[in-house]
Amino acid sequence: MAELSVLQSLLYAENHYSVLLIFQAMDAAGKDGAIKHVMSGVNPQGCQVYSFKHPSADELQHDFLWRTTRNLPERGKIGIFNRSYYEEVLIARVHPEILHGEQIPEDLLGKKTVWEGRYRSIVDLENHLHRNGTRIIKFFLHLSKEEQRKRFLDRLEKPEKYWKFSLGDIQEREYWKDYRKAYEACLSATSTQTSPWYVVPADNKKDSRLIISQILHTTLKELKMSYPRPDKERRKELEAARKLLMEQGKMKEEEDAVEG
Repeated sequence: MAELSVLQSLLYAENHYSVLLIFQAMDAAGKDGAIKHVMSGVNPQGCQVYSFKHPSADELQHDFLWRTTRNLPERGKIGIFNRSYYEEVLIARVHPEILHGEQIPEDLLGKKTVWEGRYRSIVDLENHLHRNGTRIIKFFLHLSKEEQRKRFLDRLEKPEKYWKFSLGDIQEREYWKDYRKAYEACLSATSTQTSPWYVVPADNKKDSRLIISQILHTTLKELKMSYPRPDKERRKELEAARKLLMEQGKMKEEEDAVEG
């Protein structure tokens, strides 16, 4: 964690790159906990976390990438998407009524072409971001259906976890095979050399968090960042400031001696 904090400081100081972490998973896979754990070792001022649920009425008036792209991390920052634009090729594929509610012209809603088009839009966006200095790390937390059942039961047995449970969570389990197919198609179509997907086993929370931390650390390390080196004029400014502070310290010592 200490080294991760140093790398984040370098990222901020150099101000050339940004990093975007994308988390996708079935319910109860541990996205929130993983984000909290991994980011506990970095400066929260250097992170931007966004959770994306059902699109608002305003968001539905735009293309499917609009609501997420306006929240991309700026240079020097780590951005975290808890769910993302990938929802538009996952839950929208499992529940076609969502897609039809997005006001898209009917002639653009071909069962095959709509998904291929969205995959291409996503890959084009991520390639564009990579070319402009954003490094994207995508995590799919792979939770088994049985482990999900156990975690739901745990939420129902502990009052402090009631707020995490929704009846809709149980209903979505009926679509498990459909989600599995949607994820397989999505990961296959959108995992690229520059923006790969990392499939992280999520039944063991401790192991999954360790894997995520290691991948983030490796990605930051590979950027080979360094603190900015001052030019000649900047060095003159720094030296002048140092002399001024030294003189002020000397004056204070002399004042203290007179008073004493």
